[in-house]
Amino acid sequence: MKILVVFYSMYGHVYEMAQAVVEGAKKIPGADVDIRQVPETLSDDVLEKMGAIEAKKAFSHVPVCAVEELEKANAVIFGTPTRFGNMCGQMRQFLNATGQLWANGSLIGKVGSVFVSSATQHGGQESTILSFHTTLLHHGFVVVGLPYSFQGQMRIDEITGGSPYGASTIAGGDGARMPSENELAGARFQGRHVAEIAGKLVG
Repeated sequence: MKILVVFYSMYGHVYEMAQAVVEGAKKIPGADVDIRQVPETLSDDVLEKMGAIEAKKAFSHVPVCAVEELEKANAVIFGTPTRFGNMCGQMRQFLNATGQLWANGSLIGKVGSVFVSSATQHGGQESTILSFHTTLLHHGFVVVGLPYSFQGQMRIDEITGGSPYGASTIAGGDGARMPSENELAGARFQGRHVAEIAGKLVG
């Protein structure tokens, strides 16, 4: 059973969540889990002006995903930062290159899931995941979220990401806040949950 975690991260928040998703998915016996990042579309000059060059070095070793890798997986878990309540442009461009997979029905019946990051507590986390689901449904994915059996999403004693749509983290306006332990626990839960469901479908 092959699980693929595909993410875009600029400052490392989504990457840290992606690592937790991988950790959770690996808990399921028989799960072969790979992590990939989508191609960068911004020039180094622009990334330098945005202060992202140094942060991106932390995950520069992660291979760039080819669209063909999606059809080899039984489940794909996507991670993206929010951009005005939607996925980032880099992820959108990657998905826009999957037309041939759509034409061939290559992704029908695979498990698809999404986790995100935003700057603020109500910065479009849910709308980003829900709008991402539209693309997954067009491809025929079986969409999986983060069920309430992960009770960390019901906490009110701290500010935290997480909803029934998927795990999420809040980076803060200046990006200084990295994922909390509760948010990482949600990502691990989602990774494991997706792998469990993929295993049932494969079996």
